[in-house]
Amino acid sequence: MHLNSLTVQDGSSALMMDSAEVSSDPASADLLEPRERAMPNFSRGLLPPQAGQLTEQKVEALRRVLERHRGDRHLVALQDFPDPDALSCAWVYKLVAQQYEIRTDIVYAGALSHQENIALVRLTGLPAQRWMPPTLRERDLSVYQGCVFIDNQGTTTQLTPLIQQLNIPIIAVIDHHTAQGEMKAEFVDLRPHTRATSTIFTQYLQVGLLQLDSGNTEHVKCATALMHGLRSDTNRLMQAQEEDFLAAAYLSRFYDAQLLNSVLQASRSKRVMDVIERSLRNRVLQNNFSIAGVGYLRYDDRDAIPQAADFLVTEENVHTAVVYGIVHDEDEDLEVVIGSLRTSKITLDPDEFIKEAFGQDSQGRFFGGGRSMAGGFEIPMGFLSGFNESPEYTRMKWEVFDAQVKQKLFRLVNPENGVISTI
Repeated sequence: MHLNSLTVQDGSSALMMDSAEVSSDPASADLLEPRERAMPNFSRGLLPPQAGQLTEQKVEALRRVLERHRGDRHLVALQDFPDPDALSCAWVYKLVAQQYEIRTDIVYAGALSHQENIALVRLTGLPAQRWMPPTLRERDLSVYQGCVFIDNQGTTTQLTPLIQQLNIPIIAVIDHHTAQGEMKAEFVDLRPHTRATSTIFTQYLQVGLLQLDSGNTEHVKCATALMHGLRSDTNRLMQAQEEDFLAAAYLSRFYDAQLLNSVLQASRSKRVMDVIERSLRNRVLQNNFSIAGVGYLRYDDRDAIPQAADFLVTEENVHTAVVYGIVHDEDEDLEVVIGSLRTSKITLDPDEFIKEAFGQDSQGRFFGGGRSMAGGFEIPMGFLSGFNESPEYTRMKWEVFDAQVKQKLFRLVNPENGVISTI
């Protein structure tokens, strides 16, 4: 779900230029109006046959669910550190729900720390709210008649326990990750073989769940966010499948190329650069794997870890990079080991690799997982969390966790027979 370090120097730049040139020409805009009016039927033809049939069925089911909840208020729960894929799809859901007089609040309990995510929210006015963990239990969630999980299944957000405790009904779960347990919801659309949740939501648009209007500023900004989400989760479309390219073709009629370019040009902060420098200095190379522990990070700098992994995997003769560190939440005085994996090795399944390396907790939930070419893990430190007043104790604690993570990774990276067991 991350892979956010993007540039605009790729094949899609031609789409951007063509879209911008057409929209700036009044005559051309007039010529396109008949096509815009016929768009729903034309868009259906852009869907691969199998995906088109599935999407038609899912959209019809979602319409029935939304109609049953007309006039409700929904909580849209994103992962604690939402990426462009999650943010943009939540926005689409909000616009769709408005058609059924459903009020929605898009919420995350972590932080936006990646510079592109911050730029996306600021430049588009994307309506997402940060609920700080210390205030979660003080909030009145009785105003919500339902909850929706988008680009996650409740395992990566601190909101889930509170939602379950208050018995708030789960209206929908829409995600492209591997199933992470059975969550009972009125509507479920899980497509682990689809590269991005943005592709799923764009297909919803293509079959008419919401008619985008290129003259509507909010629609244009939302389409721009969707394009960013699609590109980020397909590594600048380099790992895109047919359905992703067709979704991008559809969005090219609505998105603002200049706005997207501004989001992609957001600069890395000094703290992110420091973490990347640390990963370079600490990396260990074995069997074309680059493994680096970066020590302690502030909670708000968590997204520096996947950016460091993105950087390390570009090194010559490296096909897989794993970067991890201890993230400290000062508000809760909690610590957790956070890690990211990036790979260019087609035969390495990040989901299987991470699950085999780190296993499950006492309740049977895996500490991590992944998708095509990317993955992540999050391991609570429990009793050893916090209390870092002593520099010597802090150093020893890092050394123990650093050694343990490396030991689990090396067991797979460099087994006796020289073969990675998850292939």
